[in-house]
Amino acid sequence: MREIVLDTETTGIDPLQGHRIVELAAIELVNHVATGRHWREYLNPQRAMEEAAFRVHGLSDDFLADKPLFSEVVDGFLEFLGEAPVVAHNAGFDLGFLNAELLRAGRPELANEVVDTLEMARRRFPGAQASLDALCRRFEIDNSARSYHGALLDCELLAEVYLELMGGRQPGLTLADEAAAGLSGHVGGTVMNVDFAKREPRAPRPHAPTAEELEAHAAMLEGIADPLWRRG
Repeated sequence: MREIVLDTETTGIDPLQGHRIVELAAIELVNHVATGRHWREYLNPQRAMEEAAFRVHGLSDDFLADKPLFSEVVDGFLEFLGEAPVVAHNAGFDLGFLNAELLRAGRPELANEVVDTLEMARRRFPGAQASLDALCRRFEIDNSARSYHGALLDCELLAEVYLELMGGRQPGLTLADEAAAGLSGHVGGTVMNVDFAKREPRAPRPHAPTAEELEAHAAMLEGIADPLWRRG
């Protein structure tokens, strides 16, 4: 199953007040595990950065001045996204900004399924802190590089958090996939691949006792003193 972890950095907190995305990042998951494929762009928001937002991500107006507009990169982003479900932390925030940018670019809002890891964490750990940093601490995920928020780095951390919220790297999780494609395993250092669809059926084994076996069994029973089955 293919999914896309998504994160944004913005000029402020409300797209309805004209705030814009300044960094958009996405990474690909297959069966909840990152594949190494990602998409990331810094964007020129065509407006000034709020001081509070700058303190969060450190992206200045000067740094963003020569970056592309959202409308110039939207095709590449949508191609990378495809129809995969979107995984985001506090998804309403990121999707609100992304849909506002899509509408400005003359595109429809996203119709992809959305998985909100913030809601997942609140259901699993009611009453506990559920920020990305708090979940990294809970699952012992190294977030020491997160001195500033960054969309790509946050996607990478969230991918690890999401995997843990889904149950972690448990050996049994891939058994169904392996059985569907042909069982693969390690036996004595040798990799074995068995295709069950192509395996020849084994001839039935004879299970009826021979005359010699019946005679030996009767002799054994006669040698038992006072057996239970002869008691009245």
